[in-house]
Parts: sequence; structure tokens; C-alpha cells
Amino acid sequence: MYFTFSAAVLALFAAALLLPLQSLPALWGSDPELAGIVITELRLPRALLALVYGAVLGASGAAIQALFANPLASPDITGATGGAALGAVFTAYILGLAGPVAVALGGVTGAGLALGLLLLLAGPRAETATLLLAGIAISAITGATTALALALAPSPFAFYDAYDWLMGSLVDRSLPQLLFAAVPALAALVYLATRARPLDALALGEDTAAAMGHDITGLRYGVVAATALGVGAAVSVCGAVGFIGLVGPVLARRLTAGHPGRAILPAALIGSVLLLSADLAIRFAPPDRSIPVGVLTAMLGAPFFLWLVARMRWDAKP
Repeated sequence: MYFTFSAAVLALFAAALLLPLQSLPALWGSDPELAGIVITELRLPRALLALVYGAVLGASGAAIQALFANPLASPDITGATGGAALGAVFTAYILGLAGPVAVALGGVTGAGLALGLLLLLAGPRAETATLLLAGIAISAITGATTALALALAPSPFAFYDAYDWLMGSLVDRSLPQLLFAAVPALAALVYLATRARPLDALALGEDTAAAMGHDITGLRYGVVAATALGVGAAVSVCGAVGFIGLVGPVLARRLTAGHPGRAILPAALIGSVLLLSADLAIRFAPPDRSIPVGVLTAMLGAPFFLWLVARMRWDAKP
């Protein structure tokens, strides 16, 4: 299983560096230095961002679904995505600090504030259902506030400038931006991978997991914090990409006999496969059209979400 998905990730990563091939061979023949710049400065950051962002979405989704015992949960429910979007928009369009580093810092700060509000609303000993409801409320608040910030921005074109970013885009990202997104995302991935056994124990119930020696409160807030850090940093650089954090874990659990903790690493690999595939697909759009990658993932993920809801309802029938 791991070999198959790892091979798929490597193949898609290589394709992301080389495709489309229309002008690359001719460029190698006429100006190898320029061709190298195209690959290392344009395509390499884009491909690595798709790999890392997809992985952290998949792993975070698997951990959040295990924590809430709900296959409909996703990283968005922590408020990290909405908080990162709000922080980045506020920094760029209200404060006027439009530099890549400033926008990224604003996004991470927004994700951190959203997490702090989540913990404040839920309380120190909240049940997972309370955390889930608090996350939904925060996501709604941050979404509305982001739209308000764009409407009140000094520039009348703020919404149009931010459109591609808000819908999710990997285009024209630099190596420094890649570093800023990748380091927190990889740290989150490592932490979540170490939480596989406690999350598997949690599937037996909180009392049972506690009796086995696991710190449920620490596990709950650790998973939420790691999700906020990893996803928030990636969103601040690449914008909001939906449904990968939902689809990847659902598919991964089918490969791990329903064990939620063991699904974290397979979900990370599946997330990378999904986002790399989506980014490759939009490259073949008409030359005069730009399709945000988040639009494609939503078009494919929304029917999957509806199917999952319908199946859960069907399975619940006596």
C-alpha cells in the first residue's frame, strides 16, 4: 500500500516538473539555463507545495476525523483555514502589507487566533462534539469577516485581486514561500504520525483510551494545534483548498480496516496524490483561462461529500 502510493506521488511529482511539454524541449535546446530556471523557480515550488499541502490536508483530516469520531469532519472545522484566510486578507488589504512574508505571517497569526478562540469557546474539558460545534461557528465567522474585510479594503479591486488566492492556487509561488509553508506542515505531519496509537485507542471510547494511559485532553488539543499550524501555514501561502482533507482520510480508512490512527500516513500520501493530480489537470486548461485548483477539488469533492452523507443515512436505517 505505502509503496503503491509513494510511487504514485513520485510519478506525479516528476510529471509536475515536466508537464506541459509544449515549449520545454525547445527551451532546453536554445537556452538550457532559462529552462533550468523555469523548472527550479516556477515548477519546483509549485510541485512541492502541492505535495506538502496535500499531505498535511490528508493527515490532518484523518486525525480530526479520528478525534471527532466523525467521517464528515475535516481540517476546516478547527477554524484554521478560515482564520488563515482572514489573517492574510487583513494583512494584505487592510494593513497594506502585501509582501509574501507579511501575508504568510498574517495567515499563521489568523490561524492561531482562530485556534485560541476555539479553545476559549470549547473550554479546557470540552467534549469533542463541543469542539466540533465551536469550529463550525468560527469557520462561519471568519468567512463572513473575510468578505467584509475585502469589501472595506481601500482598493476597490481587492476582491478580484484576492479571488485566485481565496479559491486556492499554487501558481507563481516562490521558494521562500515554499519554505514558510513546508516547515510548519512537515512539523505537523511528524506530530500527527506519532499520535496514531492514541487515536486508535480513542476509537474504543474516551474512558477506555484514558484507562490505557493516554492523555485525552492533551491529545485533543495537540491534534487541533498541529492541524491549525500545518494547514494554517499552507493556506496562508496557497489559499483554501477544500475536500482533500475529507476525501483522503475516507479512502485511507478503507485500506487500514477502519483504524483511524493507522490511516494518517496513507491519508497523507493520498492527499498528495489528489492535489498533485488536480494541479496537473488545471495546467491543460485553455491558455487564456486560469482555473484555481480549489475550484477543481471542490467540483470533485462536493459529489463525494453528498455520497458520503447519503451512505451514512442509508447505513443508519434499521
